[in-house]
Amino acid sequence: MAFRSDEAMVPGLDWDADEHEVDRWCRLLTWAGGRCAREDLRVEAPASRGEHVVVHPGAASGSRRWPADRFAAVVRRLADAGHDVVVTGGPAERELCAQVVADAGAGDDLSPGGSVSDASGTLDLPALADVVATARLVVSGDTGVAHLATAYGTPSVVLFGPTPPTLWGPAIDPERHVVVWHGDEPVPQGGDVTYLGDPHADDVDPALERATVDEVVAAAENLLTGADADA
Repeated sequence: MAFRSDEAMVPGLDWDADEHEVDRWCRLLTWAGGRCAREDLRVEAPASRGEHVVVHPGAASGSRRWPADRFAAVVRRLADAGHDVVVTGGPAERELCAQVVADAGAGDDLSPGGSVSDASGTLDLPALADVVATARLVVSGDTGVAHLATAYGTPSVVLFGPTPPTLWGPAIDPERHVVVWHGDEPVPQGGDVTYLGDPHADDVDPALERATVDEVVAAAENLLTGADADA
């Protein structure tokens, strides 16, 4: 079972570069006789959510990492608005997360009810999944935590670039997720509506760099307000 490769003389389905990743693999499984749909992304969510907001500043490559000072500004503004913010990251991201927490002024006076904590490097995968599953909101780049939020139905704000959300964005529950994407605007590399940067580059992608703190905070507050209304 594979996608066709003329070079390797492997028969199979044609690869569609413009296809959403979920649809691509569901198409392959269906072709092979299995059953697969976007709804299969769902993982059973907890009966109730906590009060925390997850902010995950890391990503595997520099091109998908929004600047740390902007994540810090988002953390500070959410905490000042009275939200409990948990900054998450893997063991290799401890320095990044510590910088975000420090730049957010976590030791300064915050509005009543607001707090900032650093959980980077302390959570194994099941524990991280639980933190995401029970969160009121996740703010992250295009990385694994965003996909966990989609699976658990946790509202999320996901910053995209260099890869467009049409390929990797939330595939279900569009009302629960806000994608921030500026690849439809001209970028220095000559991008247009079909812009696709290098997901493995070292430097932040210009489409991602266009995302502003104000628009991320506004999207987060809108989703949090909606969650309060649904509660």
